[in-house]
Amino acid sequence: MANINDYYQKKQLLEKLSDELNKMEQDQTLKGDLEFEDKVKGLMDEYKKSPKDVLQILSAIDPSVAGGKAEAGTRAKRPLKTYKNPHTGEVVKTRGGNHKTLNEWRQKYGKEAVQGWQEN
Repeated sequence: MANINDYYQKKQLLEKLSDELNKMEQDQTLKGDLEFEDKVKGLMDEYKKSPKDVLQILSAIDPSVAGGKAEAGTRAKRPLKTYKNPHTGEVVKTRGGNHKTLNEWRQKYGKEAVQGWQEN
């Protein structure tokens, strides 16, 4: 009996999806998008270009097309952090947390203490 219940559930789901698909096919915006897609594919076939070629061309015109970055592989710089050791007066400026002197201070004074030495 489980098979028949499963069959009727899937049949109802299929009918529901079919109705939704029919409604989508009547949408003028979707029709325009599908027409545009067909024309772009036709141009790609005519000029023997791949989607990658098209993206390269478009990113040359507008760099935001290439994933939203002006240059691939770049990211924003980390902020410069300044730490001042109150015991020695020594100052360390770093963009990362793996600084040799900071690590020595953390071992000697503790991580929380050194974090408290950060100046803004």
